[in-house]
Amino acid sequence: MKAIVYTQYGSPEVLQIKEVAKSTPKDNEILLRIKATAVNSGDVRLRKADPFAVRFIFGLLKPKINILGSVFSGEIESIGNQVKLFKVGDQVFGHTDMSFGAYAEYICLPEDGSLALKPASISHNEAAVIPFGGVTALHFIKKAMIKPNQKVLIVGASGAVGSAAVQLAKSYGAIVTGVCSTANIDLVKSIGADKVIDYTKEDFTQNGEIYDLIFDTVKTISVSRCLKSLTKNGIMILSAAGMSEMLQGFWTSMTSSKKVMTGIISHNAEDIIFLKELMETDKLKPVIDKTYILEQIVEAHTYVEKGHKKGNVAITLE
Repeated sequence: MKAIVYTQYGSPEVLQIKEVAKSTPKDNEILLRIKATAVNSGDVRLRKADPFAVRFIFGLLKPKINILGSVFSGEIESIGNQVKLFKVGDQVFGHTDMSFGAYAEYICLPEDGSLALKPASISHNEAAVIPFGGVTALHFIKKAMIKPNQKVLIVGASGAVGSAAVQLAKSYGAIVTGVCSTANIDLVKSIGADKVIDYTKEDFTQNGEIYDLIFDTVKTISVSRCLKSLTKNGIMILSAAGMSEMLQGFWTSMTSSKKVMTGIISHNAEDIIFLKELMETDKLKPVIDKTYILEQIVEAHTYVEKGHKKGNVAITLE
């Protein structure tokens, strides 16, 4: 089967298309023919080993995992003899978590992993781009226990995580303000934001508004500067935090009534099913900026690494 393989950390050019052995599903696994995947910021960070701490988990000198790609949508080709939840021919989508491997024509997945039947009303490309931003935003929004009519600010509202966070917060009944560039104002309004702040023209930390929750999806804000924009018991979510932001957040949570949430996300099949149900009721819409074929993976990574994509970048294998 064709797969995108990398054996060293570095620029997008380290990604090479190669023929590799097709996997055989274990007793509790499904073999999925992948129809679509996506390139996201997590793939880029792992490819570059940035931050350096990535190397302590995924390989100090070279990557232990040689096929990236954490999200997928496709059709089940075969199943292990103990699989009960799915059958051959089912169309499914989901997230591989830390095992990656979706930059390939086929992948074996445990039937109890983070996957669900694909909504019939959406394409494989649309289904594949939902889980990365969707599970990240959902993890923190559930943890923060957003309530109806709370004021929520989403920084990076036009990105993969941000566009999902806007829609998820709205589904919980929040009053949502999105922060983005001039070019993305219409997009953020179209996915449900009640108000949009153009960061090139306005600094939300200086406008006197306060929020129950501030969700920074892109690591662009100063923790200390944003605290005055939070209510007394407000919550700040830093989904893309580095070590410095984590330490600031920990100190803030320890020394004040305000709370900062960060860390590694977790997800399961229930989360994918929840996202599926939101898509089926038009409460969560996939945002796709560009679509590439597998052979254009270098170009796709180059584009994503620039940091200006709107929503998601899909990779089609159909």
